[in-house]
Amino acid sequence: MELMKHDAKDARAWPQSERLRPLSGRHNPHLKEVRQAFRRGELTARGECAIEGVKLVDEALRSSQRLTAVFFRESARPLAERLLPQLSAKTETYLLPNSLFDSSVPSENPQGIAALVKRDATTAAQILDRAHAGPIVVAAGLQDPGNLGTILRSAEAFGAAGIFLTEGTVSPYNTKVTRGSAGSIFRLPFHQIGLGELIPTLRQKGVRLLATSSHKGQMLPEVSWRLPLAIFIGNEGAGLPREILHQMDETVVIPQAAQVESLNAGVAASIVLYEAARSTDHRVTETQRKAGLASS
Repeated sequence: MELMKHDAKDARAWPQSERLRPLSGRHNPHLKEVRQAFRRGELTARGECAIEGVKLVDEALRSSQRLTAVFFRESARPLAERLLPQLSAKTETYLLPNSLFDSSVPSENPQGIAALVKRDATTAAQILDRAHAGPIVVAAGLQDPGNLGTILRSAEAFGAAGIFLTEGTVSPYNTKVTRGSAGSIFRLPFHQIGLGELIPTLRQKGVRLLATSSHKGQMLPEVSWRLPLAIFIGNEGAGLPREILHQMDETVVIPQAAQVESLNAGVAASIVLYEAARSTDHRVTETQRKAGLASS
């Protein structure tokens, strides 16, 4: 496991045996926070996100996130010994009996590490300031955490400016969302906001509104991906409400076999984001080619 050296110099000044504090009671306040954060899929009262597993902790460190506390399973003591020198001296570290750790995390087969991460909040204005760098994604009523995790990952992969999460959308701090994002949740700007506030704000900023549909609309290859652009992904079963669809500038349909009713929301969003990125890259390449010919 390759973990980023995070304030390693400060951490080494601490005796490692003293840093790893034993926890044996279920009623410890730190442990109660972790259990509640996992169970509710929301931030703690101090604004921390609960994560679990070697991969996510690694991604949090690579993304320069602030880990306020890390919890190790007794059987994962070798992992703790390797990781402790790489954690900030300000990070609280705990060692739990196997059964207590297992009862505090959601996984059926825990890897022996969980953490509380303090993620800096992103404002709507910060995402809008990036609107000319890539499309904005709007998750409008997405309820499946696996879909949202996939969309976060694809949005980062294909250069999205950020993602707005509207009412009815699963919490981005849900365990399945964080796991499905594969670390993108730590790097991609996102903001929770109501549609009644978001749509007028996008209009004011001159952002075009594009909806995905499985029924009718402009075929994907014919769509203009001119920025600034917001791509709306609706509820898995019902799609976007009719009153929201009427406010869109354009609706896009992904060509598919007639016998297939619709695509998974995460898959559909990924295809649309890829096409937007591919078309933008193609235009840039053509502009550069023509500029090169003109100067030759």
